[in-house]
Amino acid sequence: MTERSPASNTLVMFFLLLLTAVFGLTFINFSVPPFEDAAILMRYADHFANGHGIVWNIGEPPVDGATDFLFMIVLGFLVKAGLTLDFATRLIGISSHIATVWIVYLASTRLFTARLWPALVNATCLVVGPGLSYVAAYFGTPFFALFACITWYVALTTILKGESRNRAVVFAGSALMTALIRPEGVILTSLMLVAIVYFNSVRPSRQTILFFLAAFLFIGGAYFLWRWHYFGYPLPNPFYKKARYIIYPGSLRTSVLNTLKFSCPFLLAFIASLYSVKSARWAIGISIPIAGFASAFVLISDEMNFGSRFQYVLLPLVLMCWWPLTEPLKRDLRFLSPGDVSVRKRTAMVLIAVTVGVGAIYYAYEAGRKVYYRDGKYDVAMMLSDYRDKGFVMATSEAGLLPLYSQWRALDTWGLNDQWIAHNGRITEEYLTRFEPELIVFYAYYSPLVPWEGARNWAWYDMVMTLEGYAEKNGYVLAAAFGDSPYQTHYYYVRPGREESAEIIERIRSIDYYWSPTGRKAVNYATVRKTPDGTND
Repeated sequence: MTERSPASNTLVMFFLLLLTAVFGLTFINFSVPPFEDAAILMRYADHFANGHGIVWNIGEPPVDGATDFLFMIVLGFLVKAGLTLDFATRLIGISSHIATVWIVYLASTRLFTARLWPALVNATCLVVGPGLSYVAAYFGTPFFALFACITWYVALTTILKGESRNRAVVFAGSALMTALIRPEGVILTSLMLVAIVYFNSVRPSRQTILFFLAAFLFIGGAYFLWRWHYFGYPLPNPFYKKARYIIYPGSLRTSVLNTLKFSCPFLLAFIASLYSVKSARWAIGISIPIAGFASAFVLISDEMNFGSRFQYVLLPLVLMCWWPLTEPLKRDLRFLSPGDVSVRKRTAMVLIAVTVGVGAIYYAYEAGRKVYYRDGKYDVAMMLSDYRDKGFVMATSEAGLLPLYSQWRALDTWGLNDQWIAHNGRITEEYLTRFEPELIVFYAYYSPLVPWEGARNWAWYDMVMTLEGYAEKNGYVLAAAFGDSPYQTHYYYVRPGREESAEIIERIRSIDYYWSPTGRKAVNYATVRKTPDGTND
């Protein structure tokens, strides 16, 4: 089958653009504030855009807590150009998502000459997947996926059409960009190179290998040395907190399950590939970056994996290359052309195709659904922004919304954005004393009504006990313990003695605080007391 004409492809791509817009406006809630972890990167981008460097707190040494490095830089430049931080973040996300949908469609039609129906199903599965949910949450995940897909598209082209200097240069350049967006891009693009060598062998892949190595050794090496000098450490700060040089079997299990969840309908194509030696070889080759990348998460903790975003990039990669796995089976089944069958049979065939396609699309929608709601921390942060010029400090385990929108100096007590804590393993009361925070906030698995029960993350438990112990010893006032159940709460301790202390306590208590995982209005358990019969008053 020949490729579709450029005009017809342009028309289909315009349709996919409209479909994405309609789906987003109908099914995605764009009224919510950034998700907690996305707000962390936005704070770095805001400081960078305003000329303070890549810092967590203005005036302090640089900290590499923004692991989406290139995304943060691009976002900073857009803000510098005059866009608002929130708008620029979502602009990058939605543009990247639409471009990735187009690449998936073009891979189906131009590389594998798929018919219109499967190509549309492919692209629509990505449209209704989790991509727009990440955009709504202000994550840079679609930006990473876009450059990974560009790299994979060039890799597939090299595999199918052979090596050329232009392809080798573009592959190396896009691979480097992918790695600069997120550190795991190094692993993913290296596995793509392995796939090229697997299909084409080493000798016919010499240029691709050499340009790839040159890009990473010289340009990537220069970047690595610069960042080591700039930040003081060779690796991103969260690595020292999350990796700790151990193996994480739980992260591996989660990563594999997430990959299977995203790609489940297309696993049938991998099973169909067993039908012939040629398709089985193709399945092995394209599985190298997919299975290898999913397995790489055994090296790091699964913290902050909102909506399986760490594995999302594998969904468009699978969508781009599953179609040829079914070719030998389809060819031998010798499907009749429409002119050779009756109207009844043609109708049945169309209905079967539509049912399978709609089923795959609906599965992609269900598997990708990620809903979160209004977050009370945003409302507290906006209130605290009234005091941003007072020089106040907060110490918080919730280092996203509160620091970003309050614009207070902030101590990230978990350590993802604090080099001392990340490298020393835990926060201490002595370290807290250096900051003398006016506000202490932490996520607790208890409340004034119930103790911490059940299984514990001991590192988190140690941090919470340190924060609460420091607050209680130093006479802080418990303004609130917000939660929609007494077993998961946000504690707000306010330091007394400031002119504004009583006012801040009262304003925190008066906020309509919503619990983001459920959307329900939270209860302030700091003001709820047990009656003598054990019930809550």
